[in-house]
Amino acid sequence: MKNKKNILIISGALIIFSFILKYIDVNSYAKDALMIAAAITAGYQTARNAVVSLKYRVLGIEALVTVAVVGAIFIGEYWEAAAVTFLFMLGSYLESRTLEKTRSSLKSLLELAPVTATVFRDGREERVSPDEVHTGERVIVRPGEKIPVDGIVIKGKASVNQAAITGESIPAEKQTGDSVFSTTVIETGYLELEALRVGDDTTFARIMEMVEEAQDSKAPTQKFIERFAQYYTPGIMVLSIFVFMATRDIELTLTLLVISCPGAMVISAPVSIVAGIGNGARKGILIKGGEYLEKAGKVETVAFDKTGTLTVGKPVVTKIKAFEGTEDDILRMAAPVEVPSEHHLAKAIVQEAKDRNITIASTEDFEVLSGFGVKGTVDGKNILVGTRKLMAGEGIIISQEIEEYLQKEENNGQTAVLAAKDGKIIGAVSISDKIREDAYGLADKLKKAGVKKVVMLTGDNERTAKAVAAKLGMDDYFSELLPEDKVSKLKELKKTSPVAMIGDGINDAPALAVADLGIAMGATGTDAAMETADVVLMSDNLTRLTYTFGLSRATMRNMKQNIYFAVAVVFTLLAGVLTKNVFMASGMLIHEISVLLVIINAVRLMNYKEKI
Repeated sequence: MKNKKNILIISGALIIFSFILKYIDVNSYAKDALMIAAAITAGYQTARNAVVSLKYRVLGIEALVTVAVVGAIFIGEYWEAAAVTFLFMLGSYLESRTLEKTRSSLKSLLELAPVTATVFRDGREERVSPDEVHTGERVIVRPGEKIPVDGIVIKGKASVNQAAITGESIPAEKQTGDSVFSTTVIETGYLELEALRVGDDTTFARIMEMVEEAQDSKAPTQKFIERFAQYYTPGIMVLSIFVFMATRDIELTLTLLVISCPGAMVISAPVSIVAGIGNGARKGILIKGGEYLEKAGKVETVAFDKTGTLTVGKPVVTKIKAFEGTEDDILRMAAPVEVPSEHHLAKAIVQEAKDRNITIASTEDFEVLSGFGVKGTVDGKNILVGTRKLMAGEGIIISQEIEEYLQKEENNGQTAVLAAKDGKIIGAVSISDKIREDAYGLADKLKKAGVKKVVMLTGDNERTAKAVAAKLGMDDYFSELLPEDKVSKLKELKKTSPVAMIGDGINDAPALAVADLGIAMGATGTDAAMETADVVLMSDNLTRLTYTFGLSRATMRNMKQNIYFAVAVVFTLLAGVLTKNVFMASGMLIHEISVLLVIINAVRLMNYKEKI
């Protein structure tokens, strides 16, 4: 950019000096020489780019300008040649400057990176660069300091501002056992951390990489415009030849070449995409590319996973029914086979056993039966924990008494998990997961943002699913779904409209992958979410969804405005040239102004705010 600025200064000075010589009536050859020098100075880089493009068989905008400028010099229109190259370079410089503003989100994120870290080494504190911190080291962070690594709190309490990661300015309270992330700031308190991720492995570093790659990606509309430009430019060259053959007016022909440059059209889509992705990044919404930003603007159906997405993801045991032995006996058998499981319900059972100070035995022959439950051997006993289908599949009979009990619990919105020992049901554990506060009214808000249908997909039983769906105003729900059933249901929904799947990014990878748009929420630091989803919401906040869809639709509107305006300018200028009302220098000026107006319109997206 600095080089462009210097070229503009030199070529501009040559043009001004040429005009001075003209008005003091100095030899016209000197005046013309300065104009030619200005044209060469400002047009050299353009001509070079044109030659490079031609080597790859691409006839671009630079070729149009170069041919027109060479022709203008050939027929003695030195002022026109200098004006066109100067204006083209000026437009390129201002375009770069304005585009840099649309990337300001990335720049501002870079400025958030911590520059020092305090580590405890050899019995004393030592200040080092964050890149020099090693995994497993103890890191000390005091009030006002930025956390330099991803880690886990091993000592202290603090109020941490996580806006750099989640986009939310409300501080989060952190204490022993909690996870913290690089670039977040301690507002009050003191923390000692164990470093888990350092350097380029931190969540912040991965966010930076993702945003940078996303801003360089291309949306389908952008790809279409680029393909159109590949044919448009040669078409203009051919049209110019026909115009010259019909009129023998070389100046008209050269003017047609210059003002036909589709600069505003080519840049209309990418500048909007960059601005939209940048805005989202500031809010903790990571959109992996223009393709997904455009897809989000077309989504009509939104499908939610239930556990961990519409609910807080921290289910608790509310009741234990022992059909044999005591409640503690049920936990003593069930908890060991749930320890290796990553399922939310499994964690609730294990936590309940710990809360009751029950010793959890080791498990042998552990096996996960996806969507049904788990099984294993505890103290020589064959233990099953899971759904009715699991029991039926293992040939275990559910009595009428047990079935009535299960239905009663499910009608109350509870998830009842059965436990069996050596082929006989010994108890049922009722588990409840609280619905998120921000899930209430979400369906209506999504519809105001342009979504037509909101559904819920869950592996939970039909009665519990119905109760949750009714509370949240869902249009439909689908229960007792295995992971592969969710994939099938999404494929079915996709036949009627574009579908977005919202999940927690841990257990929903197949569903996120098969949807038109996969959105992982509350995915701070989750590798599965960052790799599988098309959009990653770093905060554990459902309201970010409406912002995401609103932003995508605003971006699509902005892109269309730019495209329509750019096309209108090109055809207006073409008509003006062919009717001899627009000339080379003035046409080039109008062209460059149109490019700037397109960019300025896109920059408005940086200030997009959700309409409440």
